Parts: sequence; structure tokens; C-alpha cells
Amino acid sequence: MMSLFNSGASSNVEDAELRKRGYALCSELGSGSYAKVKSAFSEKLTKKVALKIIDRKKAPRDFQQKFLPRELEVMKQMAHRNVVELYEIMASAEKVYIVMELAAHGDLLEYIKLRGALPEKDCRYFFRQLVDGIEYLHSLNIAHRDLKCENVLLDVNNTLKISDFGFAKVCAAKDLSDTFCGSAAYAAPEVLRGIPYNPATYDIWSIGIILYIMCCGSMPFDDSNMRRMIKEQLSKKLSYSRSKRICHDVKDLIGAILEPDVRIRLKVDGIKNSVWLRDKSSYTPPATPESKNGGSECSGANASSSKQSDDTNQN
Repeated sequence: MMSLFNSGASSNVEDAELRKRGYALCSELGSGSYAKVKSAFSEKLTKKVALKIIDRKKAPRDFQQKFLPRELEVMKQMAHRNVVELYEIMASAEKVYIVMELAAHGDLLEYIKLRGALPEKDCRYFFRQLVDGIEYLHSLNIAHRDLKCENVLLDVNNTLKISDFGFAKVCAAKDLSDTFCGSAAYAAPEVLRGIPYNPATYDIWSIGIILYIMCCGSMPFDDSNMRRMIKEQLSKKLSYSRSKRICHDVKDLIGAILEPDVRIRLKVDGIKNSVWLRDKSSYTPPATPESKNGGSECSGANASSSKQSDDTNQN
């Protein structure tokens, strides 16, 4: 009983502290071992935002000293329609508050789970934005290193937003890294094999995985057996269900992106100039889904909360 009481008291103190700073908390959108994300209404911005709350007492030391400062420094540099915007950073003795753009329609994984494989025009619409966002990051010498469907968010207009920069790194074009980052299912073979890798080239592989998932509604490789998955990656074993009509142009593009030889793997320019992505016939956004949390109100403000992915896995 005491622990429950203390938890409630702590939450009330947090609510009061944030109200002083002009934020009325709404619903919780996701939580991790030392952080949580809530929607909130900002009096200054007069709109809903995503508020990431990090508990300093629970967060690992290396996260606080290395990953968090790097994530925030990277986010401060960015301003692009396809990258989640950072509004404000606040800190107290016990908490760090990161105020960000709210992606009210959740993440791309949720979107695909609800619909299955997406129509080709929708895949092109989303992928074109993803490539634009990655091109922007790489122009700033920023590599994301954790691109996956869960870190690709959608706003109320289904505009794509790249999020979660916990593993992002500023690096020159020819710099190599030997740190394993991200999820194995989206990781390039050179990363899985422990070979020093180019972080930007790793990002390219990851967006190829995302494109395959959008087109097929499934993963291209089974990550339950790492040794077998690496073997399939290196042998370029990509299979497509006969029940799904996928055009040759997008298959060619996926194959050129998921190229195990980093020397010939497509770069952003090659992707943008591909036959499939140059098709200008489908710029209409996909139909906007209804918000799952549209009816709940924020504490102390007349603003409804919205659904966003759990963006707390930074360690």
C-alpha cells in the first residue's frame, strides 16, 4: 500500500511541477525502465506535445553521461518536416523533461499491423518522406543507427516523422564505427558480423528493411537464428509472397538497398533516382485513421490526448 501511495504522490508532484512550467499532462503514451512519454498540452505553444520524462535516479550512468547528451545535441541541430521537432528541454534534480512534436497517429509498425501490406502508392508516399528525412540527417553528418518501423512516426496528417535519436552519431562521411546499435532485424550484415561500419551506409540498409515491410507486411529475414539470418543476407535471399502483387521496380530497388556489399549498396542519390521512386503519380496521402485516444482530456486543460509510440528505449 505504501509503494502505491508514494507512486501517486510522486505523480501529483510531477503534475504540479509541469503545470508551473505551462504543461498540462494528458495520458501516458509509453514507458520504459527509466523513462516514460506522455502527451501534454502546452500553454505557450497552444497545442498538444509529447513530453518525455526521464528519471535520473533510475537511468544508467552511461546513458546520462553519453547517450542522452548526444541525443539532445543532435536534436537541437535539426529542423525538417520529416524529423520529430524538439521544442524544449527542462531539468530538475530528479527528472529531465524533453518536449517534442506529438505524432498523434502512432508509429509505422502500428499502421502496418492494422492494414497489412500497404498499397504501392502508400509505400511510395511514406518511403519518399523517409528518404528525404535521411538525406537531411546525412547532410548534417548525422547517422541515426536505429531506424525501424517503431521509430518512424505519423502525425495527424500522416506526415512521416523520424524519431528516437538515442543512438545517433555525428560522423564524417568516411568515419567508421564498431558499436552495435539498433535492432538485429534491421541491422546490416556488416554490423551483425562485428565489422567496422559506415553509420550512414547502415542507415540505408535499415530503410530498405522498412520498405520491404511496408510492401510485404512481413520481415525479409528471420532474426530468431542470427547465424542463419546473416547467411541469408549475404546470399541476397529475398522472397516475396505470390499472393501480394509487388512490381519489379520496387523489388529491384529493395534488392539494391539490401545489398550486402557496402561498396555497391545504393546511396541516397541512387535511391531518389530509382525508377520506382521517380514515379510522380501518387502524392496523395493515405486515408487518415481515427485517433484511438481522441476522447480523453488533459489534466487542467481542455485538450485531448493522442496515441504515440513508446519512444523511451534509448539504452
